Amino acid sequence: MTLRPHAATANDPGVPGATHDAMPAQPGAPARESLRPPVPPVRDLRRGAGGGPKALDYPPGDVVVVSGLPGGGKSTLIRRTAAEHAVDSQDTRDRWAGSLPRPVPYSLYRPLVRVAHYLGLWRALRAGGSVVVHDCGTQAWVRRWLARDARRRGHLLHLVLLDVTPGVARQGQRERGRGVSVYAFARHRRAVGRLLGVTGEGRLPPGCASVVLLDREAAGAILRISFRDSP
Repeated sequence: MTLRPHAATANDPGVPGATHDAMPAQPGAPARESLRPPVPPVRDLRRGAGGGPKALDYPPGDVVVVSGLPGGGKSTLIRRTAAEHAVDSQDTRDRWAGSLPRPVPYSLYRPLVRVAHYLGLWRALRAGGSVVVHDCGTQAWVRRWLARDARRRGHLLHLVLLDVTPGVARQGQRERGRGVSVYAFARHRRAVGRLLGVTGEGRLPPGCASVVLLDREAAGAILRISFRDSP
């Protein structure tokens, strides 16, 4: 019997002493026998998770959205742990910025970047492979689209949510030399705050099969986000 594993625990395969747990059965899906009690669908690895997992493993074909405040470390996490599966809106922006005269402000070509990003994401989903998305995952319509597409293919959507303070996020923006407007940052703060409120109560955002909450320390400890069959 095939088990659908949750995001890896501290005892993840590939880490000494590893074990896998089964994902909770989804509504309308046949019940799956579990070799161990299922882990909670919301895994909070914040606040000094130095001894936490070194990897987050998901079933092949599933989709992972990495979300959080601009400057919070999403691209850094994805590039370090899941470059081969990444569809990163920041990469799309960088490519456009490199092809345009330097004085052109991002606000003028932002709509083109977004169209190019979503076209690239659509192609990756159509290919049927596993995908790690750095996107405006704080926007509910993005999660609904990705969840619908995953279900259509018989797979699941997962959320990895980075929880950093606004000050840390602003510092991250300064370090990369790309800030966002006060209005846009406030909008992201509200959206991330809503997600943290829901997941902090142990509830899943609509469309998500699991959530992993990370702070900077826990995110820095993750060595890979990967997709593989359970043992």
